[in-house]
Order: sequence, then C-alpha cells, then structure tokens
Amino acid sequence: MEPAVSLAVCALLFLLWVRVKGLEFVLIHQRWVFVCLFLLPLSLIFDIYYYVRAWVVFKLSSAPRLHEQRVRDIQKQVREWKEQGSKTFMCTGRPGWLTVSLRVGKYKKTHKNIMINLMDILEVDTKKQIVRVEPLVTMGQVTALLTSIGWTLPVLPELDDLTVGGLIMGTGIESSSHKYGLFQHICTAYELVLADGSFVRCTPSENSDLFYAVPWSCGTLGFLVAAEIRIIPAKKYVKLRFEPVQGLEAICAKFTHESQRQENHFVEGLLYSLDEAVIMTGVMTDEVEPTKLNSIGNYYKPWFFKHVENYLKTNREGLEYIPLRHYYHRHTRSIFWELQLFCFSVSDVSRRDIIPFGNNPIFRYLFGWMVPPKISLLKLTQGETLRKLYEQHHVVQDMLVPMKCLQQALHTFQNDIHVYPIWLCPFILPSQPGLVHPKGNEAELYIDIGAYGEPRVKHFEARSCMRQLEKFVRSVHGFQMLYADCYMNREEFWEMFDGSLYHKLREKLGCQDAFPEVYDKICKAARH
Repeated sequence: MEPAVSLAVCALLFLLWVRVKGLEFVLIHQRWVFVCLFLLPLSLIFDIYYYVRAWVVFKLSSAPRLHEQRVRDIQKQVREWKEQGSKTFMCTGRPGWLTVSLRVGKYKKTHKNIMINLMDILEVDTKKQIVRVEPLVTMGQVTALLTSIGWTLPVLPELDDLTVGGLIMGTGIESSSHKYGLFQHICTAYELVLADGSFVRCTPSENSDLFYAVPWSCGTLGFLVAAEIRIIPAKKYVKLRFEPVQGLEAICAKFTHESQRQENHFVEGLLYSLDEAVIMTGVMTDEVEPTKLNSIGNYYKPWFFKHVENYLKTNREGLEYIPLRHYYHRHTRSIFWELQLFCFSVSDVSRRDIIPFGNNPIFRYLFGWMVPPKISLLKLTQGETLRKLYEQHHVVQDMLVPMKCLQQALHTFQNDIHVYPIWLCPFILPSQPGLVHPKGNEAELYIDIGAYGEPRVKHFEARSCMRQLEKFVRSVHGFQMLYADCYMNREEFWEMFDGSLYHKLREKLGCQDAFPEVYDKICKAARH
C-alpha cells in the first residue's frame, strides 16, 4: 500500500501546486510532473485493458462472428448519411487525439463521423501464410500474438500503437523494408465500405485499380474494414551487429552496401551528426550466445538509441542477440528519442523534456515499467499554447528519397533543420500503380530519413524551412510521409505524388461529395 499512498500524496500536492500556478504554466514548464503522476499510470491501465481484451477476444474466437455485423453497421451509417442529403464529408469517428500522428485533425468537428469499432485479429492462416485483421489492430497486438505462435509480419513498423489502418491508408516502414518494401507491399487484400455504402474486396487481381490506389489515400476512397497481410515464419532472436562509421561519404557507402545485401534481414542506421553514425545489420536466428544476449525491451534497460550511441563513443563494433519482439519495439519505450525532446519553454531559451531523467538508471528501475506515456494522451493534454510551441520549435518528419541521393539529402537536412539523431531506414519501392512509385519502370532502392527533434538552425521558422526541405524532396522524386505537417500547396503536392489513378477512382466511386481529397485532409495550406 505504501507506493499507492505515496503516489496519492504526490498527486494531491501536485493539484495544490496547479491551483496556485495554473494548469497551463505547469503543463508547459513542468510537464514531466504531470506525465509521471498521471499519464504514465493512465497509459499503463490502457495497455493492460487492451491486452486483456485482445487476448480474450482471440481465445473466444468472437471477433470473426461479430465482424460481419459490425461491417453492416458501418454500411448502415453510410447509407443514412446519403439519405440525409450527403451534406458534409464523411470521416472515421475515431477521435483525432487517439491517432499516433501529431497532427491535429480539425476536420473531425465538421465532417460526418462514421463510428468504426474494428480492433480485432480475425484469423491466422498458417497454410496460406496470411493474417486477416481489422483496421484498428495495433502492431503491439500483432507481435504479441504472432511471435507467440512462431510467425511474424515481413514488415512490422516500430511503435506499439500504430494501427493496420493507419499503416495502409498512410504508410509504414521497418528495417526489413529493403527486402519487402513498405507495409502496403506485404498486404494481399483490402476490404472497404465505399461512398454508396456498398462492400468491396480488392486484391492485385480483383478490383486491382482500387487495391493500388488505397495506400497513402488517408481514408478518402472508402472505409477500410479488414485487410489480409502476409506472414512469414519467425525465429526467437535477432543477431544484431553494430558498426560505428565516421565520415559522411563512408557512412553513405556502407549503408548503401548493407541495404543491397539480401542476406541481411534488417538494416538500420542512426546518424548522430553529419559525420558520425552507427549502422546495424541483423538476421533472425534460433541460436544464441548466452553471454551476448541483450533483452533490450526490459523496462530497466537503457533506451535503445542511447545504448547504440555507446558503440559510437567507444568506437567499437559489437554483436548482440536480441529477442525478436524486443527488437521490433526497440524504440518504443523512448518513442525513438521523442521522450526527451518533446516540449519547449515559452521563451524558446531552453528545452523542456517530457521526462528529462527518463533514461536515468534509478528512474528506469523504479518506474520504467510504466514507460512510455501514450502519444494519444500527450496530445490530448497538451493544450493549444503547447501545441503551437511544439509546431514552431519541433520537427517530426519522415522523407523518402532515392538511396542514390542519400549524401545530398543529409546535407540538405543539416542545412535546413539540423536535427539529430536521424533515423535511416532503407526500403525497396516497386514499380506499381498508385500515389507512390519510382520515376522509372523498375523497382528502386529508397531510404527513409526520419528527423525527430529540436531544429538547431539559427532563426528556424517551421513553414519556410520545411517548404525548402519539401522542395528538395520533390526535386529528387522523393515523398513525404503524410502523418506529419505538410506545407506544400496543391500544385506542389500533386507534383510529388502521382494522382492519376487516385483521381480516376475518386470520380468513378463517387468520392467527391463523400470524402475530402487527400490534400485537403492533411496539408496545412488547405486546412488554414
């Protein structure tokens, strides 16, 4: 009882402090107190509830029986919207704060909200090597189930709370993408409810135009109600090699070489400055050297990006065996490095971290089992003042550029935003119809450059600096992930993305009056 009593006393003192100082002052200047006392316990409760719910639903096999009824309910809502005159656009009824994206979806307040309560794994077919899931199934759910029965997704994006629907309608990537492509490229079928309330299933051979147009469409062609995704046999561990590399030219050459080697199951790089990086390559294995086993997902372990940095500081190579599920979610506990790079003072003089001491051994051992706070709860409690500060003094962007442009791209990131660490993740981009494909007619090796943190360029101004970066990405036939803030105008947006098939289907399926165009849904120039 003593820990509970201590926590209650701390919470009471905190409330008294809030009464004196004001909630906004505390949320901006001492956010870590609010996060530790309230958001961490609440996040843990959420996780326990959803884990138990998913386990019970799967064991009772109730999801498949209820799925068809839930889909019929979505169709009914769409038809009622149509009967009522189709006065506004439709969107999912899921609150905007629940999404992992840091963008605030204001359209939720003006559009017709269609409630979609679809969050279960429907079927695992190991003979066909397919898992069929509903759109709100998370990556945490998928790994918990699949790894327990010896299977996994070929591409399993990092954060636990990422949903299948978000990864299809937006995009998803992981360190295995140099072999398998983006998340959309491991999907074999989509099931949707269209603007007229009808149900359709699409595959590469059935309704193929819609199948290739759905990815990156952000829910503007229909409501996703299920997806079929490839699965592959899993092994227990990832044998991971760490190699520090000095010098930009050497970094780019080494990273390109490792990304082209198909024997590597995983390839990832962390760039700590323009001339310093650690490149990691891994293979799945059932064998382990006990002295080199590192269960990095344990709550008391150092944050992964800090652990990797030690190899750079000591200038030594390393080899570790990491449990597979720990590897998949290696950046989850620290939300990459966002947990210490999330909030800024009003004067913009100093950074205010979410949990500034989160990687301290004492904190990890005592409270690390509650980390991380859910991004959705951080969004819900940030307030308008903090949101604006965050927007102006923080960058969260993933830019996808051809691997051949890596060195030029890293120089551009340095000049325009100067954010470190930078995440480097290679992927193969097939030549397929849709919004995103290579410039030529053949598959091409690309790289995701992920920049998350506080810009260090002098006089950083979000709009002008990001527009400059977006201009470069367009010039090399690259793409911007659409979960982040996008500052392009409409002409620039459709210069970056191929809208030919998308607009054809929008007209064919009657989407113009049912769903906003993807540009109007996600771009700042359209929303403000």
